[in-house]
Amino acid sequence: MTSAPLLARATDHLDLLESHAIFILREVVAECERPVLLFSGGKDSAVLLHLARKAFAPQSLPFPILHIDTGQNFPEVLAFRDATVAAIGGRLIVASVQHSIDQGRVADPGFSKSRNRLQTVTLLDAITEHGFDAAFGGARRDEDKARAKERILSFRDGFGQWDPRQQRPELWQLYQGKVNPGEHLRAFPLSDWTELDIWQYIEREHMALPEIYFAHERDVIFRDQMWLAVGPFVEPRPGESVERRVIRFRTVGDANCTGAVDSTASTLAQIIDEISVANVSERGATRADDRFSETAMEDRKREGYF
Repeated sequence: MTSAPLLARATDHLDLLESHAIFILREVVAECERPVLLFSGGKDSAVLLHLARKAFAPQSLPFPILHIDTGQNFPEVLAFRDATVAAIGGRLIVASVQHSIDQGRVADPGFSKSRNRLQTVTLLDAITEHGFDAAFGGARRDEDKARAKERILSFRDGFGQWDPRQQRPELWQLYQGKVNPGEHLRAFPLSDWTELDIWQYIEREHMALPEIYFAHERDVIFRDQMWLAVGPFVEPRPGESVERRVIRFRTVGDANCTGAVDSTASTLAQIIDEISVANVSERGATRADDRFSETAMEDRKREGYF
C-alpha cells in the first residue's frame, strides 16, 4: 500500500517575485567583489533583507548592511533597525549625514529642514571609503516616475551619477553585472514589486515591522497637505494647532517631511485591504520632498541618490 502523494502549494505571483529577486541578489554577489545592502528599517528594505537572508541561507549574509542616517529618523525605526541587525548577526555600518555636515562636506539646512538630499554625499563617501562596487536598494518602479525609468542594475560613473541614456539593456531578464574601473552599480531586486505585493509578502512571511506602520494615536499638525508627527524635528508654527489623531505611516523617511495618513488599520490584513483601494503611491501621498517638483527624484538620482 502506498501513501497518497503530498500536494504541493501552487506557485503564485509572490513566489515568482521572490524567485526573481533572489536570482538578482545571487547574480550581483557572483559578479561583484564588495557589495553592500542599504537598510533604512522601512518595509521595503526589511523585505530586501529578508530576501537576502533566504538567498544565502544557511550561510550568514556575504555582505554588510549600510544605513545612511540623516539624524532626523523616527526613533521607532532606528530601534527596529538595531534589533533586526542584531537578531541576524549582521554587520551594520551607519554613515551619518551629521558627520558629513561636521566635516564641511555638505551645508546644514537648518532646524526642521529636510536632509534627504544631503544623503547623496554621505552615501557616495561611504561607498568610496569602504570600496563597495555594488549597493542593493529596496526601490520599486511604482513609487516614482524616475524610478520607473531605472533598470534593475543601475550603473553609476566615477562621480556616482546616473545617466538614464547610458543604461545597459536587460532583455529576457539577462543582466550584465560587470563593473568597470571607477564605476559602481545599484541593484534593485524589488523593482517589479508593487506596494501591495510588499504588504502581501510581509503577511505571508510573518515579518516584523516598525510599529509606526500600524494605526496608533499620535500628536500631529496639518502642514503641506499632510499630517506631520509633532516631535523633535516638527514643532507647531504660528497658526498651526496640534491634534491627537489615529494615524499610521505608509512610508518611512525623515520625520520632518514624511506625512501620516488617517487610518484605523492595525493589522496586516487591514493594511492590505486599505492599500488595495489606494489610488496614490505612498511617496506621492506622504513625502513632501517628492511632491513639489515633477523632477525631484530624477534630479537627485542623477546626482547619486538611491
